Amino acid sequence: MLPDDRRLQAANPTGWFEDLYAEAEAGTASVPWDIPNPQPHLVEWAGGVDGTGRRALVVGCGYGRDSEFLASLGFEVTAFDISPTAVAAVRKRYPESSVSYVVADLLDPPAEWHRAFDLVVENMTVQALPVALHAEAAARVSSLTGSTLLVLAVARDEGPEPDGPPWPLTAAEIEAFAADGLTARSTRRDNGRWVAEFVRQLAMN
Repeated sequence: MLPDDRRLQAANPTGWFEDLYAEAEAGTASVPWDIPNPQPHLVEWAGGVDGTGRRALVVGCGYGRDSEFLASLGFEVTAFDISPTAVAAVRKRYPESSVSYVVADLLDPPAEWHRAFDLVVENMTVQALPVALHAEAAARVSSLTGSTLLVLAVARDEGPEPDGPPWPLTAAEIEAFAADGLTARSTRRDNGRWVAEFVRQLAMN
């Protein structure tokens, strides 16, 4: 049986983010992914990248570490989280930021975001949702990608569904991001984590 907090998270697959961030703001909980530096695999991938004139989207931005990093590379960054408390907190943390931090739901994103971003970064947000939602969430991420999608996630082998969250991704679940016209450019497993890049092949007239 899941512990009480995990049982509640499974029953409320997106609402528990707001609960956690609200508790963190009240000083009664901590957010495990609140660390000061951008995700190392993102930094590695972005070596030499110039984002000037390009739009980027960060899925499940949390406290903004990856978003601010992309902005430092010149990207025009939109970053969203389902938690209003998280978005308010990150705006307070970076009051002079050029990043547009907004509240949005990955499972029901704004229609105008469809294929609107040159780069989409999905860093361990899908794995925070129950396995039953992974396919839908991955499809939504893919639909937001205009050119390049970078997926970072904890890896697991095929087998019994783990008690989560998180619910790490299998190879098949990573492959599922190759949807809505995206194809895999590279996929590797590094120290228990997936680093996968997908690109959209533009139709030739």
